[in-house]
Amino acid sequence: MQVWYHVMEREVFSDFNELRETFASADYVDGLTVFNIGGNKYRLIASIHYNRRKVYIRNVLTHAEYDREGWKRRT
Repeated sequence: MQVWYHVMEREVFSDFNELRETFASADYVDGLTVFNIGGNKYRLIASIHYNRRKVYIRNVLTHAEYDREGWKRRT
């Protein structure tokens, strides 16, 4: 997670496609960006506002918690 944080702090991404050049496994799901963290053991779910250069972490879940999809119902 520290590596992810330092990359996000250092880099400026103009859009999701540019972000995928650095984080190839990132997915865009229901308006949120999902990152595989810790060798695919965890999912970090973030709302990214590229125009404002803001990243809001919505959830950090285990792979099993992510698969239950309860995170999609939260606002």
